[in-house]
Amino acid sequence: MKKLDLNTWNRKTHFEFFSQFDEPFYGVTITIDCSVAYEKAKEKGVSFFIYYLHKTLAAVNAIENFRYRIIENEVVVYDKINVSATIMREDTTFGFSFMEYFEELNLFSQKSLEEIERIQNTPGLITRDFDGLYNLIHFSSIPWLDFTSLSHARHFKFPDSCPKISFGKMTEGNGKKTMPMSIHVHHGLVDGFHVGQFAETFQNLMNS
Repeated sequence: MKKLDLNTWNRKTHFEFFSQFDEPFYGVTITIDCSVAYEKAKEKGVSFFIYYLHKTLAAVNAIENFRYRIIENEVVVYDKINVSATIMREDTTFGFSFMEYFEELNLFSQKSLEEIERIQNTPGLITRDFDGLYNLIHFSSIPWLDFTSLSHARHFKFPDSCPKISFGKMTEGNGKKTMPMSIHVHHGLVDGFHVGQFAETFQNLMNS
């Protein structure tokens, strides 16, 4: 982790402008082709949820602006971003998880499955201490809905600059499997250009 020098940052005025907003987050919803990724996950014997979560983190870590976080009015750049994903239980409640990102898919899958099992056997929403964990994305899957837009519950008094990424129901048509993907980011840190970079990187990873 390192601090960004705001005085030499070409987005300094953008950061100062949007950081004054009551709601500095904005979001887009796009359609992702997951035909290749779905078959690759089956081929590797990996949960499709874990597979596309891993590709999401790989894309997040590849785009520098997605590794920016605001801490005490300063911008820091993290070396690695992990994830807090919502994990559903049999009783239909969910809990917030913590999953560390590993480049190696099988290691990430193993550690993630351990955390999923822990959440599914632990009651409550917050089952661990998240204090000081800013190098995260907030991640959720809504596999019952083929949504075209999405909003998030927000506590405006809570300082938050973590990207929020959600996926919807996978559908099939014209020989392709697709899913909606919602991306919400802090406009003081991330512009549309960077969201475009992220989306392209993610789709390429899903196709590889």
